[in-house]
Amino acid sequence: MVQRNFLSFLIKCIVFLLFFLLLSTELCNAARELSSRGNRKGKWQLLLKNAGVVAMHMALTHYDTVVILDQIGSQQSGYRLKRRLNGTKCDHRNRDSEDWSCYAHSVEYDIMRNKIRPLHINSDTWCSSGSILSDGTIIQTGGYGGGSRRIRYFKPCDHNGRCDWKQNKHSLSDMRWYASNLLLPDKDRVIVVGGRRIFTYEFVPKLSSREKAYDLPFLHKTYERRREGNNLYPFLHLSSDGNLFIFANRDSILFNYKRRKVVKTFPRIPKDGGRSYPSTGSSVILPLDHENGFQKVEVMICGGAAPGAYGAADEGKFLKGLSSCGRMVITGNRHKWKMENMPGPRVMSDMLILPTGHILIINGAKRGCAGWENAASPALEPYLYKPQKRQGRRFTVLKAAKIPRMYHSSAILLPDGRVLVAGSNPNRRYEFKNVKYPTELRLQAFVPDHMDQKFDHRRAHNLSISTSKGEENIGYGREFGVHFWLRGKISSKDVIFSVYAVPFTTHSLSMNQRMLRLKCKKMVKDENGLVNAIVEAPPSANVAPAGYYLLTVVNGGIPSKSQWIRFTHK
Repeated sequence: MVQRNFLSFLIKCIVFLLFFLLLSTELCNAARELSSRGNRKGKWQLLLKNAGVVAMHMALTHYDTVVILDQIGSQQSGYRLKRRLNGTKCDHRNRDSEDWSCYAHSVEYDIMRNKIRPLHINSDTWCSSGSILSDGTIIQTGGYGGGSRRIRYFKPCDHNGRCDWKQNKHSLSDMRWYASNLLLPDKDRVIVVGGRRIFTYEFVPKLSSREKAYDLPFLHKTYERRREGNNLYPFLHLSSDGNLFIFANRDSILFNYKRRKVVKTFPRIPKDGGRSYPSTGSSVILPLDHENGFQKVEVMICGGAAPGAYGAADEGKFLKGLSSCGRMVITGNRHKWKMENMPGPRVMSDMLILPTGHILIINGAKRGCAGWENAASPALEPYLYKPQKRQGRRFTVLKAAKIPRMYHSSAILLPDGRVLVAGSNPNRRYEFKNVKYPTELRLQAFVPDHMDQKFDHRRAHNLSISTSKGEENIGYGREFGVHFWLRGKISSKDVIFSVYAVPFTTHSLSMNQRMLRLKCKKMVKDENGLVNAIVEAPPSANVAPAGYYLLTVVNGGIPSKSQWIRFTHK
């Protein structure tokens, strides 16, 4: 009897000890997690409480303004107009409260002044696409309904406020809703690919009035009718050999657009689930480098939706998104996806290349897919990805946002190193109450840790650019001067000169985004701290299509504020 009681007592002690150890472990893990969250890098700034319109689309101009575009189908927006585009007055108290033409559906945000002004569009830009031409003009194509074949231009100007959207008299050959754009090496020529139930591509401008759209069998092969296509908004990247990388759903090709011929068919990206709209992952080209002659071109694709996510969302079930990322070199002859996992699942996130060459993954959700009310569990924590680090140590979780950025949100890099974050509207109209994720009009900036003042002593300051003949534009392969102030010693190994092609962003795509690391041929610092460097421009339009770029000096991983530079065909 005594033995039995002792054995029972011993078992209870062991159970209690195990419970205590388990509880201690959980408490330690929780404390570690809280400590980790407290130490997560970066900070958030609230810029405006009301930007007027949802940032379904955004583009940065070389006048340091940001053009924001929504759709007219929502009818109302957060910015009432006193007059319509035709000059007639709006009466918001009575008959005009539902008239879309009495509201702004596009605005221009002035970064320095932190102010917005309304712009006018007269056709629906819902789920459209765009590029930025060599003179800085934004070309914007397609949309919904009467806007699906429209071509619009916005030529930015200084602060006189007279520039606005202009609709071109020419139209697209096919309706382009959920299509993608890419600026080509040909001077100011853009390719427009795909669209909802559209399996063609076309060029703007056309070389002749007889030129029409061309069929692309790849789009037929990647289409899934029951999943709303799952190949909309295909990822487009320009390879340094002049061919186009096109990715849709889970497959990809290298396409010679001049000969209208598929050059390569790449292996399918591993893991189940789609990566294109409405599964909506995101993609970048990793920075191109002068050290290999810009010949190594590597793409990266992250996130997406689980198989069946679109159908499940219709039933109110939100499946966990994909955590996987794939990298593949598309030049050379050996092509294989190298897979790795993010810290968590993501769908509808934006991928931006920072001046350091690191990749910022921001916005989106953890469950569901793209579309109205199709997602849940906001992905509030940005991820930072360092491509050069060893696998398993490349991802860092950054400071979480407090504002969900779901469907129809976007993000872009600013010249001062911050990241502008805006939008989110998974609702059919502007809804601010009685919905799970209200329409979001607040404008924020995420400030990466490397832009913190504590690094100012290592940062290049007062950056300027010069040419031998005082030219405003710089031809391919030409040398130009870069001048800046820097404290302390300087090492050519620690200083990187990067240029960044600013994108047109929408639906987790940063169309035309690319970064190059340029060759520094000479760098001298005088006794006062002024550094004079001679830098070589990119060799061709295949490497860097003509246009405005952001030039940044990165010293030991700390970037300067950027200056605009323009490369041209001359």
